[in-house]
Amino acid sequence: MKKKECFVNRELSWLSFNARVLQEADDPDVPLLERLRFLGIFSNNLDEFYRVRVATHQRMVEAGIKSKKIGNPKKVLQQIQRRVVRLREHFDKVFTEVLDALKKENIYILNERQLDKKQMEAVLGYFQEKVRPRLVPIMLSTQPGFPYLKNQVIYLAVHMSHSRDPEKEGYALIEVPSGLLQRFIPLPSSGLKKCIIMLDDVIRIGLGDIFAILDYDRFAAYTIKMTRDAEFDISEDITKSFYEKIAKSIKQREKGNIVRFVYDREMPDPLLKFILKRIKMTSMENLISGGRYHNARDFIGFPDMGLKHLTYKPLPPLLHSAIKPRKSIFDSIRQKDILLCYPYQSYSHVIDFLREAAIDPRVKSIKITLYRVAKNSSVINALINARRNGKDVMAVFELQARFDEEANIHWASELANEGAHILDGVPGLKVHAKLCQVTRLENGREKLYSYISTGNFNEATARVYSDHGLFTAHPQINNEVNKVFSFLENNYKTANYKHLLVSPFYMRNRIKKLIKNEIKNAQKGEKSGITLKLNNLVDSAMIRLLYSASQAGVPVKLLIRGICSLIPGVPGMSENIEAYAIVDKYLEHSRILSFYAGGQNLIYLSSADWMIRNLDNRIEVATPVYDPDIKEELHTYLHFQFLDNQKTRLLNDQEANYYKQDTKEAPHRAQVEYYNYLAARTEER
Repeated sequence: MKKKECFVNRELSWLSFNARVLQEADDPDVPLLERLRFLGIFSNNLDEFYRVRVATHQRMVEAGIKSKKIGNPKKVLQQIQRRVVRLREHFDKVFTEVLDALKKENIYILNERQLDKKQMEAVLGYFQEKVRPRLVPIMLSTQPGFPYLKNQVIYLAVHMSHSRDPEKEGYALIEVPSGLLQRFIPLPSSGLKKCIIMLDDVIRIGLGDIFAILDYDRFAAYTIKMTRDAEFDISEDITKSFYEKIAKSIKQREKGNIVRFVYDREMPDPLLKFILKRIKMTSMENLISGGRYHNARDFIGFPDMGLKHLTYKPLPPLLHSAIKPRKSIFDSIRQKDILLCYPYQSYSHVIDFLREAAIDPRVKSIKITLYRVAKNSSVINALINARRNGKDVMAVFELQARFDEEANIHWASELANEGAHILDGVPGLKVHAKLCQVTRLENGREKLYSYISTGNFNEATARVYSDHGLFTAHPQINNEVNKVFSFLENNYKTANYKHLLVSPFYMRNRIKKLIKNEIKNAQKGEKSGITLKLNNLVDSAMIRLLYSASQAGVPVKLLIRGICSLIPGVPGMSENIEAYAIVDKYLEHSRILSFYAGGQNLIYLSSADWMIRNLDNRIEVATPVYDPDIKEELHTYLHFQFLDNQKTRLLNDQEANYYKQDTKEAPHRAQVEYYNYLAARTEER
């Protein structure tokens, strides 16, 4: 294999991940409404991919930049375009099949031409009462210029004509207010039938009413959507605060360059050309024909219709047996470290940890890093309560958390108004570590308690993202967590870490040392092994080191949910590496690093993926797990993951996403079996 073929292009690998999401939508064994939601997830993922990654390559093309790491950006864009066209075709096929399957379950998504008299009356009433007051139709002139199109918003491009005068025609534009009104509107139904109409079609029904004063009697509406570059530049104006600069940049983002224009393929060619000319879109590579409906991401919120058999069986979050009702959580942590795994176990334990700290008279301070929080955040509410109870609160907000910048500015301001000490991170480094530390007075001395996680302090995503969090009173770990917060507060104070792996200073080199130790042991004929669970594996230096480990005889097992630039199973390069990906009900988000280490079985929980940005340009933290019971718990978790033969795909250079299936083995689905395992253990205790 040639040197340049040692890695899978990260953009194409990401598209391969999204293809795995689409596979779930295409799987007849997945409950029907879950299939519809996977279509929504696929669409949402693709939108973000265009806003971030495609936009980056387009900027490189415009600037004439080429990179050895990513190759020719123009060529990459062409490869992306070809792959996306195939994915869109697959999406349309699956969408049609899902709609047909819904009909067999007596669920009908009707358009404006399929309504009976009673349904039409209901829709007209809904249109007049709810929809029309929120519409702002814009007449499109033949003169140059065009109204500004918002990012990721659906519009109806309306073609108006008159039956008696075919040459008399006009164009108009209507924004579909799906951010203000529900996209899926229930209709009056009879018997077992359940009918829904989409907001887009409600507006189509009202077109004659909207344009009644004009001399037209025929109307046709075609959906369009624009995706804009999500990157923004931060002003260097020294008279402005960082908060003001970010707020200004967010507004600029909404006017970013066009990276994708999606349109209804049934749109008449003159109307399409009219729009493209007015928005000054010249690159046809950014033009994508689609179906009648866009923003399929809204299907994530499709109603369950009260039909339980069409969704996955709910797995109610379990309470951890070590955390007792009416007993201080600090007493439980002091006795023994506690590992939580979401969403199998309840995130309420983290909220309760903060709430108890907020009212405990012995608690002096709370320190926390915040990257993405829930819309109505119980975490923020607990911190506000802590301030009102006289606790010192220090919150490190990452104001450049993509797409959450505005929310973070809002919450930072709310906490600042309560007197909390707000930090906006480290210049040039995003703070992605997931840390919380409480200082408590016990027996006249300060005692530290920490919570270290692989996922955000976000109770909403904790219901769908699979993550791990560790509560610990371990003195050395807590002292080093305190050092991290000290650095965040005083950036000139760097520290040494013997226990935590902290980027950008020590994590890369410490991990390299762990891998090289496995290589050395393998070369001596001793037992060795590396197991990694990550979201993304892209960093070429780390991949080359894993190749070296394979060549030395170290067995390497990988679970990579998203991008995997490593190519496993290549003779002479990576024959001792196995790589898998799981896509199921919950999004796999934990990062776990495991090394045999001569029988020590070192294991870490980490906030960092293996990408240059995480290892070199962010504040990330991986904590060692020292408690033997928790080590065993994590190895059991990984065992269930590797045992899976229902939702696991094989990763290789073909990127075909073949399922890992062994007809000789009983079926194993990791997420369900691990939940059942935890539930049985909870009952035992």
